Amino acid sequence: MKEVIIYTDGACSGNPGNGGYCAILIYGKKEKVVSGSEKDTTNNRMELLAVIKGLQALKVPCSVKLYSDSAYVVEAFRQGWITDWIKNGWKTASKKEVKNVDLWQTLYGLLETHLVEFIKVKGHADNEYNNRCDKIAVNEYKKLV
Repeated sequence: MKEVIIYTDGACSGNPGNGGYCAILIYGKKEKVVSGSEKDTTNNRMELLAVIKGLQALKVPCSVKLYSDSAYVVEAFRQGWITDWIKNGWKTASKKEVKNVDLWQTLYGLLETHLVEFIKVKGHADNEYNNRCDKIAVNEYKKLV
């Protein structure tokens, strides 16, 4: 199974507002950037979309180390929240609908194809790839203005 590294980030101007996302895929010495934007969205949706678009860009099943500064995304897997949501019919522990369920379901489906390790990085710090993702995501939503 190919080993790929993916860095992701989402950004939003207002919450909700115009948003952008970016994923940088690294395989050996090759890099691929996937990015885009949406109007009237939220930061969390952009964080999720960055991960989804990054995984969707993979052409074959891969072993992925996925780096994100989004605790919302990373902890859903590391803490097992997503497993609980599925058991509860996509409801939280307090019986409320899981927000962004459409994106969570899409992302969960991608995990049937790829083996993904979610790794939390500190945002706006000294991680070169996270900073690049952030800059690209911001530039994406700025195109919408």
